[in-house]
Amino acid sequence: MVRKMRKTGAFNAQTFLDSAGLARTIVEYKPKDTIFFQGDLCKGVMYIQKGEAKLSVVSKTGKEAIVAIFKPGDFVGEGGLAGQPLLVRTATAASPTTLLVIGLKEMIRALHAEHVLADRFIAYMLGRNIRIEEDLIDQLFNSSEKRLARTLLLLAR
Repeated sequence: MVRKMRKTGAFNAQTFLDSAGLARTIVEYKPKDTIFFQGDLCKGVMYIQKGEAKLSVVSKTGKEAIVAIFKPGDFVGEGGLAGQPLLVRTATAASPTTLLVIGLKEMIRALHAEHVLADRFIAYMLGRNIRIEEDLIDQLFNSSEKRLARTLLLLAR
């Protein structure tokens, strides 16, 4: 007779995201340190524990644009989960920043095994997708004054 082993404790997503462990490393950056470069191999997902990071992209002509600013609780570099082999943006620390770097295989394992983490990650990604759609609509249809007001409100939050 084969018995299934029960988990002795409930999985805590925040504890997982706050600590190093198997295929999870905590890394600290000073302001202006590069976290990763556009074109680097996508090896893991990063979770911002403390600080802020800016995401930028550089065109073939050398023009740089900041496309996002991330804060504690945000995930960065998740394209590898969708099979994206290379990072398509550059991430730079905007303040003293602490990241949890989770290897791709470990993140995939954790998302499949731990529904609480999967629910949190999906909710985060859906929220980010909604924000990006709102930004696009804002750029297409609103005046520069309205866009500035919206940006200032978003930054104030």
